Amino acid sequence: MRIKVSRSIGQVLIMLLIISCQRNSNEIVVVPPPTHPLSRAIIGYGVVNVSYILVVSEPEKSDVSIGYLRRGSIVQVLERRSININGRVESWVLTEGLYRGWIRESVLDIYDLKAQAETASENMPP
Repeated sequence: MRIKVSRSIGQVLIMLLIISCQRNSNEIVVVPPPTHPLSRAIIGYGVVNVSYILVVSEPEKSDVSIGYLRRGSIVQVLERRSININGRVESWVLTEGLYRGWIRESVLDIYDLKAQAETASENMPP
């Protein structure tokens, strides 16, 4: 059994479909906090983008140093925190790799996948 749809009804259906797909100007864009409480176990993988960086036990410059990482080192990024240091807000990340500790987020390039981080590390200039 074939159903014939008149041309005007077909055009009306197509117009309704197009109109329903248009973005509503009243929509509100929601931006989640840096580390969402329901996020996965890790945020991503970071590649150190400076010559070297100290890894510390707490996210403050004056805290105890655990060790250091060199350019191209890959770490898992577990958590983000914004810290107010002398009136300036800095973003710090808890990392797992050679050491488990905190480093400034600005010294990392963060990727979703480990393979992306490995490729970036391999292509990083010495």
